[in-house]
Amino acid sequence: MAMKEVMEKSGISNPRGLGITAEFSVDPANNITGYKSFRAGKFQFRRDEYFAYIETPKGTHMMSVDAFLRALMRDVAWGFFYGTVNFDPVFGTTNFYGEVDMFYGALNEAYVSEGRDYIERFKSDQLMNIFKQMISDWTNAGFDPFAAPRETGVPWGAKNGDNDGAVSRQRVTARRMVGMKGDTPLRSDKSGFPVNVMFHDVDQDQPEVHAEPGFEGEVSAFNLFGYLSRSDVTWNPSVCSVVKDSLFCPTTEEYILPVEHGNDRCEWFIQLSDEITWNIKDGSSGRPKAVVQMKPGDVACMPADIRHQGFSPKRSMLLVWENGSPKLPELIREGKAPTVAVQF
Repeated sequence: MAMKEVMEKSGISNPRGLGITAEFSVDPANNITGYKSFRAGKFQFRRDEYFAYIETPKGTHMMSVDAFLRALMRDVAWGFFYGTVNFDPVFGTTNFYGEVDMFYGALNEAYVSEGRDYIERFKSDQLMNIFKQMISDWTNAGFDPFAAPRETGVPWGAKNGDNDGAVSRQRVTARRMVGMKGDTPLRSDKSGFPVNVMFHDVDQDQPEVHAEPGFEGEVSAFNLFGYLSRSDVTWNPSVCSVVKDSLFCPTTEEYILPVEHGNDRCEWFIQLSDEITWNIKDGSSGRPKAVVQMKPGDVACMPADIRHQGFSPKRSMLLVWENGSPKLPELIREGKAPTVAVQF
């Protein structure tokens, strides 16, 4: 099930009773830097040559602009994703499927204890429109916020062109499985997906499928490792196979996950190659909870009440297994479903 379908079917809305903000604006480009500024409700966004600035009624927050753009790119590409996308320990968004909270300090116990936290609620499509304009205007030619650092240019400096081809990539959302007739196609040199330099040792042979007559459109297989070796992005789990609410979302990872993801459901990780270290924090306060080091064959489940951020020293392959049921977030919030997948 694609994220859009989850959003449409969920019916989960406004658990905090917040009013919906519908005030948005875009200011002309700055005479010195050439970048536009953006406003969503009482949140104001501007950038200079090195930093992104987020101004709120409770204070101003700064982020290195490369970190901000990498996080913004995931929020845009994922449609606000499941649960919370923390750009860093202070700023982020929480998805309520049709509506979205944008927050400053609300999931940071130090900000909350001092009354410095701030939240506004928006219609998802309206906030997404502003975010898409921002990622387009703030991304210079040569910089790809989806790529590993060694694979792209730098985001610094005054406005210099754009890279709309990179920032408008569509996340893979197969309906049944990639490679099946009428579904998301396999990757190849011809379709513009060469094997990544870090995966030149990955076998590219495809399995042979001999279906009984009449079942040609029902039986299929593909080389998952070969498919992932041709990924042109990092930290972007895409839906590659679907069985009812069970979603297999494999991805390739290199360097640092640009966000701290706070899920609203349990999320299984299966390490397929190389190594990832995960820093685990409490989802509400941001307090450190654990460090999980995963090597090939390791399996871990991220509970629904934490946030996690991964570090991959070499390009690796990870299978993310999601339960796409739109009912889960509200069941967990009401205490009718556990925050962990297994209890011993």
